[in-house]
Amino acid sequence: MVIARSLRALDWLNFFVANVQTGFGPFIASYLAANKWTQGEIGLMLSVGTISAMASQLPAGALVDAMRNKKFAALSAIVAIIVSALLLAASPTFVPVFAAEVLHGFASCMLVPAMAAISLALVSRADLGDRLGRNARWASIGSALTAALMGAFGEYLSLRSVFFLTAALALPAIVALRMIHYDAAPGVPRAPAGGKSKLTSEGEERESLRELLKDRRLLIFAACVVLFHLSNAAMLNLAAGEVTAHMGDNVQLVIAACIIVPQFIVAALSPWVGRQAQNWGRRPVLIIGFCALPIRAILFAGVSSPYLLVPVQMLDGISAAVFGVMLPLIAADVAGGRGHYNLTIGFFGLAAGVGATLSTAAAGFAADRFGTAMSFFGLAAAGALAVAMVWLAMPETRGTQAVKEEEKPPVKA
Repeated sequence: MVIARSLRALDWLNFFVANVQTGFGPFIASYLAANKWTQGEIGLMLSVGTISAMASQLPAGALVDAMRNKKFAALSAIVAIIVSALLLAASPTFVPVFAAEVLHGFASCMLVPAMAAISLALVSRADLGDRLGRNARWASIGSALTAALMGAFGEYLSLRSVFFLTAALALPAIVALRMIHYDAAPGVPRAPAGGKSKLTSEGEERESLRELLKDRRLLIFAACVVLFHLSNAAMLNLAAGEVTAHMGDNVQLVIAACIIVPQFIVAALSPWVGRQAQNWGRRPVLIIGFCALPIRAILFAGVSSPYLLVPVQMLDGISAAVFGVMLPLIAADVAGGRGHYNLTIGFFGLAAGVGATLSTAAAGFAADRFGTAMSFFGLAAAGALAVAMVWLAMPETRGTQAVKEEEKPPVKA
């Protein structure tokens, strides 16, 4: 009963956290463009957040691994995101926008592994694929509904009101987080009765960490993550800035639709992705998701009507469903029983930050110098390289855990 109630609360936590995160990204690009920022300036400022996340990913992952209270880590991140939203609402000038991006980047790198660890605390590793698919479904529904609401706020009230709404929507996420209960420290192997954990010895922990960082699966998938985000991160932001510059009416509604439509696709596909990752293996599912990247970028380059952005952006739903489920699932495969699940997520998050930083900065520069179409062609090339990396180099990680996870202990009321 307690487990079922905690799992339902986890559904709502994913829903409301997605609400909070929706206020960032394309809405920031549109907000800054409306306040006379250039594409290059917008790309540089968006890169500030990803650089902050890059600097924080590994320490944050290690910290979440070390903390028994993953809920406190998630709570701290949600509060920090509230503050960053209020900073953006305060003024579209350099200092508050810079501070908001830094704070949001740090908070996000704490929130992702903390929520994955909470999920792993509530289900067995064998059921993790299904649970992650369910997480992604609820997050997508939250993003879609909130994007519609934020689009309406931006269109009929003001762009600034979007960020006040973002801060307000974080409060139900905190309530949902408080309703989750678990007994064990998530993501950390429990010691045998009367014995010591294999991670209680500093020398053994260092050895385990060294083995993890030499793991070929870890390094190759990290390279795939870099290429994925190099192609993906700037795509919608670039399109949003272009729409704002050339479309006078209904611009916020078009941007909201570009967010909403893919989220419905993610909601529909994510549970299927989790199941097929267990049935087919990780590589075939990754290839399907990654192939959508170059196709989407090429289509964006040829789009002349702002209203065609929405059907092209539907392809993002395929990529997002696959990537959102597979990253924490492959992290569980790679970390195995070594006790570094959240650090592994942090390592992949660092790879994502490298790709996203290069993507937003390079795409903004290329758009200013060579035009938006050429910038999209560059993103398409990066997506094609990502597909090739998965196809030719990525090993299969399904079923490679050293030992099967033991039965979860009873969850406290």
